[in-house]
Amino acid sequence: MVSVIKLIIKKKEEKVQNNDLLHTEKILADRKIFFLDLKQNARGKVVKITEDVSGNRDTIMVPADILGDFIAALTDIKETADSAGE
Repeated sequence: MVSVIKLIIKKKEEKVQNNDLLHTEKILADRKIFFLDLKQNARGKVVKITEDVSGNRDTIMVPADILGDFIAALTDIKETADSAGE
């Protein structure tokens, strides 16, 4: 039984090491908190975006290699939102 527990702990440690956090940002907006985490795993880099509202969390994963496209789309949306108020 002890060896099974050690194996489980070792697997969890490997998982943590394989999902290394490279950078993190936190944005507070009203009652929401957004976490933006750049992580690296065996398949490459990914940005994990988590929205927390009163303990309820939703998460999306954006591969770092399409981050430029993702940011460009958000920039376009922001420009539309900004001009809609005029």
